[in-house]
Amino acid sequence: MSAAASVVAAVGAVAAMVSALDEGGGKDRARPKVTKSPTLEPLPAVPTPSASKPSAKPSPARSSAAPKPRPKPSVQRPKRPNTAADKDEKANSLYRHGDSQVLDWVRANRDDPRRPLIESRIADRPAAVWFAEYAPRTVTSRVRAVTSAAGSRVPVVVPYAIPDRDCGGASQGGAPDLAAYDRWIGKFAAGLGSGEVVVILEPDAIAQSECLSAKQRTARYASLARAGRTLKAANPRARVYFDAGHSGWNAAAEQAGRLRAAGAASPAASDGIFTNVSNFHRTADEAAYARKVLSALGGPPGLGAVIDTSRNGNGAPAGGKWCDPAGRGLGQSPTLRTGEARIDAYLWIKLPGESDGCQGAPGTFSPGYAYDLARG
Repeated sequence: MSAAASVVAAVGAVAAMVSALDEGGGKDRARPKVTKSPTLEPLPAVPTPSASKPSAKPSPARSSAAPKPRPKPSVQRPKRPNTAADKDEKANSLYRHGDSQVLDWVRANRDDPRRPLIESRIADRPAAVWFAEYAPRTVTSRVRAVTSAAGSRVPVVVPYAIPDRDCGGASQGGAPDLAAYDRWIGKFAAGLGSGEVVVILEPDAIAQSECLSAKQRTARYASLARAGRTLKAANPRARVYFDAGHSGWNAAAEQAGRLRAAGAASPAASDGIFTNVSNFHRTADEAAYARKVLSALGGPPGLGAVIDTSRNGNGAPAGGKWCDPAGRGLGQSPTLRTGEARIDAYLWIKLPGESDGCQGAPGTFSPGYAYDLARG
């Protein structure tokens, strides 16, 4: 994998994403985790995602001393009722899935001195949920477990099962062929529900396709166009974004041509593009690049871009280093309100603290790496 690539290996190898084994009667989970080789053990039950409950404050001990004079009762103001603005704020906020490696670590390491910073700066922030296993018999229920738990908040989901994924690199895998992928996407779409949801469609599938022949690229792009239409037909409120790589990779005009061939200019399939997944380029550079791509892409003026800001707080390292490079930091917090023209959202698509493969096995949570990012 080239240093210029978006490096989805940074999110982890296939086993390092959301996974579930396609085991017929077993239940499954939708969560980022590392799995080993498939086993015949039944899958764990689908969780009800929820944030970890804070420990209760201790009740004050009763004193045997003489009671102190009671203060005059204060007038208690009634609670302000929920307003339309409150509901709008909640409806436009991102969903934080309650089942992830970083939350597992936080819950298991309450006494670790690094825990407060990792918890407040990473674990408490909303991030994407990846679906990287080709498991057509369970993918609908796994997606639904996330979208139904989100309520009025907006989940971010990442279908990641395109055939010949990552050009055979660290994140290789996916569906056996495009016909199987089309069916898998149909089942994925069936779990989207009816609420607003952001879909990051196949990171690297367009920007990194040089390993394919011209005929294979054409077929892949056609499949992605079908995927976009399928997702939006299943849930008209789904916001589907296509792979634009990042500002240090393909030229904007070249990437726009690839995106157009993949259906990203069609409102029936697309809401725009995403950039910087698993990379480190600064937000301003990505925004400028995204606008150039959108301008060259054409399509309706409503098409926008989302930028992965999970690790770009200090910009890209020198020399194109991508594997857990030192000196990086968290970028802008995830939000659907950027205040920037044509930039729809800043999202944490790559999961901060999950190793690229240098500070731990690919996709495993590294508290040391997370702590460095949180301090950076």
